[in-house]
Amino acid sequence: MMKNKPRLTFWQIWNMSFGFLGIQYGFGLQQANMSPIFRYLNADEAAIPALWLAGPMTGLLVQPVIGALSDRTWSPRWGRRKPFFLTGAILTSIALILMPNSTHLWMAASLMWIMDAGLNVTMEPFRAFIGDKLNVEQRTMGFAVQSFFVGFGQTLANLMPYILPVFGLTMVASGNNNIPDFVRYSFYIGAIAMVGAVLWTVYTTDEYPPDDMAEFERQKREGGGVAGAFTEVVHALREMPSTMKQLWWVKFFTWYGLPLMWQYLSLAIARHSFDATSTSSPGFAEGTKWSNLCFALFNVGCFGISFLLPSISDKIGRRATHALFLVLGGLGFVSMLFSNDKNIFAFGMTLVGLAWGSIMSMPYVMLSNSVPQERMGVYMGIFNGFIVVPQIVNMITIPFLYDSLLGSDPRNALVLCGVCLFLAAGACFLVKEDSKSEKAAFPIGAGGH
Repeated sequence: MMKNKPRLTFWQIWNMSFGFLGIQYGFGLQQANMSPIFRYLNADEAAIPALWLAGPMTGLLVQPVIGALSDRTWSPRWGRRKPFFLTGAILTSIALILMPNSTHLWMAASLMWIMDAGLNVTMEPFRAFIGDKLNVEQRTMGFAVQSFFVGFGQTLANLMPYILPVFGLTMVASGNNNIPDFVRYSFYIGAIAMVGAVLWTVYTTDEYPPDDMAEFERQKREGGGVAGAFTEVVHALREMPSTMKQLWWVKFFTWYGLPLMWQYLSLAIARHSFDATSTSSPGFAEGTKWSNLCFALFNVGCFGISFLLPSISDKIGRRATHALFLVLGGLGFVSMLFSNDKNIFAFGMTLVGLAWGSIMSMPYVMLSNSVPQERMGVYMGIFNGFIVVPQIVNMITIPFLYDSLLGSDPRNALVLCGVCLFLAAGACFLVKEDSKSEKAAFPIGAGGH
């Protein structure tokens, strides 16, 4: 890639990240709907975390390898990251179409593995794309735009239960399908959005070729293929920058807690605000619908704060900014304990959305400025391990804690998530960065160019 990258306009940054809109629409559908789908297919509440293992397991296996492979990929026509964008988008779209037609729990669980594999194949190269295309001064804005699309894409997905009934779709299952029509059509729209958004980025954005093509081809020959990718991952792990190592505890506490939100928010709202303890209760579908609205507010908070993060960070620094928003997210979760009013869940999730905007951008800014440019893809993939390993620990341990520590109450799981965000905020101050690096990433003013 070019050593001295040109400064891009805001709309060039927008176009190169637009594919993230489709990816996050898919994630939004998954986060708000998979636990209800599992429950519609008769899954036990305590077993739900284990069913969510697909995401972290595929991320752990797929992202570092895809990162290493994409680092060593180049085509004059397709570039470096674009082939992975398209492959993952197509795979995810197929799973999105099939998922709401699941007739058995094993079918939904299997499709979730396929969906997550596709999402991970697509998403990791988009993270590395920021490092490929933008100079150091513009990377904060690049990740902020991605954070905006995280919030906006997931908001669109979460509002589907409110939009689709306008067109006559029902809130209840019809025919032989256990899953309501509004869920099914939300997933169909997601499949179209996924491919369409990725194609927009593919056709509007060019990639920079390697600076030294002869050296690039030599390295590709010596370490090509999947085996070479695994070898590169091992070498990168051994040579991991200290800033990246110090981010581990921040990510561990954050991502041990966050899966509880996706696993149990819908169930907590249904139980405490709509008196629905099972899928046969009249209020269960309404609880799911309100949960989608809460996730929409969560994502509004995310994209609402995303463009303010650079200026806030410029004033108080990255660590303090990230810690501040993690605390706000923790307060959002804890607040849900104090009332059964459905609006308290909406308020709490709006605060969590502010934290989500920071989670989706600030750690990546710190990481991208600490790793070698030629290894951007593989380190972004390894960094995903800092996300998925805590999730795996969560999904193994929570089934044993749900009936005892959490009292078989999904709302208590949300409070535990809040406590984890408080611990992650404290861990931010274990990350040491020199003042030069801290300042270099944040010369961007409110103009956003």
